Amino acid sequence: MSSDLLGTDQRAQAVVALGGGHGLHASLSALRQLLDDLTVDELTAVVTVADNGGSSGRLRGEFGVLPPGDLRMALAALCGDDEWGATWAQVLQHRFAGDGEMRGHVVGNLLIVGLWELLGDHVDALDWVGRLLGAKGRVLPMAMTPMDITARVRGLVPGEPDVLTTVRGQVEVATTDGVIAEIALEPADPEVSPAVVDAIAAADWVVLGPGSWFSSVLPHLLVPRLREALVATPARVVVVLNLEEQAGETGGFGPADHLAVLVEHAPDLAIDVVLADRTSVADGLGELEEVVAAIGARLVVDDVAAGDGSVRHDPAKLAAAYARVFEGC
Repeated sequence: MSSDLLGTDQRAQAVVALGGGHGLHASLSALRQLLDDLTVDELTAVVTVADNGGSSGRLRGEFGVLPPGDLRMALAALCGDDEWGATWAQVLQHRFAGDGEMRGHVVGNLLIVGLWELLGDHVDALDWVGRLLGAKGRVLPMAMTPMDITARVRGLVPGEPDVLTTVRGQVEVATTDGVIAEIALEPADPEVSPAVVDAIAAADWVVLGPGSWFSSVLPHLLVPRLREALVATPARVVVVLNLEEQAGETGGFGPADHLAVLVEHAPDLAIDVVLADRTSVADGLGELEEVVAAIGARLVVDDVAAGDGSVRHDPAKLAAAYARVFEGC
């Protein structure tokens, strides 16, 4: 979309996107395109820091640092499409093979942890990685200390489907065989970077989702200082729904269920727009419309799914949908 389509009374807007993993990567890849066409002039990612598995979990355990994996993926999404950006994105995401101790580690994770050790500051180091990559936007951690997710889960005790069991750890929560009733974070009140609070306060739009609902999206709403900033911001809030349920984490969830559980965890958060994929909500559209109306939001149904048979958002389609949302309010 050309910048001249913004109109004389419109301006480029500051956007803060919250989440983690592949969902945030897709959202940032889309929003980065809007930076190129001047619909967005400032983009900040606020990233979940609760991962306890894989390369991130190993580095977190060994060095006592924030898990770098979701931060790395966000930085990769903000790399440009030119040769420099595309090459560095590949380098950042490269995972070592082989049979030795390095197997499974990711280059970008090691780079980030190395700069954390060298500079002694999580935010400053991430800014330096972004400058090296030519990232079109800024990546910030959700909190300044590693987080652990705990969940109260039904259905894990044979013969007693209503008994609640506590499950601990992002990987364990994301893969539970039960039904998640609620989640919590440890520590419950972590330090939040002033840069995160300032970005949310100055934003025109806050984007929440898509992504793993209980382990990447909802945790942002459970950090007290972060939640206070989200409730107080004059920015408009758009929630992007997932394309389908996620086995283990949101098994049996429809679009309305995703939105309802978000509202349950943060009833004081004002949501302005709910963005959903047309095909994904076709069967549950009426129920979703009721929930959206009940919270006083506007439902936008658009074509944002990839057309290759995979369950993922298409960055180009999502960028176009974001542009229509930002310009239509």
